[in-house]
Amino acid sequence: MSIKFKVIERGEPGVVGGGTKKYYATAVSSGEMSLEEATAAIEESSTVSGADIRAVLYALVSLMSKSLAKGEIVRLGDLGSLRMSVSSKAEAAADDVASSSITGVKTIFTPGPRLKDAMKLMKYEKVS
Repeated sequence: MSIKFKVIERGEPGVVGGGTKKYYATAVSSGEMSLEEATAAIEESSTVSGADIRAVLYALVSLMSKSLAKGEIVRLGDLGSLRMSVSSKAEAAADDVASSSITGVKTIFTPGPRLKDAMKLMKYEKVS
């Protein structure tokens, strides 16, 4: 299997009018896997029932949400880790930076060793 990519044109970041246009590869999704499909696939390759798999996955999401809300990094072994990151507006002085300065929050996923190794072996296919 290969990761499909297409070519897109982009201007230079921060340059008025886009500057010199260049071409980049960008991944093209080949679909998605739902929780139900993942549950069925795990159920077929294990002795665990679909109901138990879903219960564990929902409990994991709940636990991860609570841990991330406390500012903890969630480490999931070979799968990877999740952590929170915030964006804020710039302030003139350090003392002016407050919670009201925060403009957004996002979750950052970092793949674990097994996923990183799998990504090194990926093949790529250009599509139009």
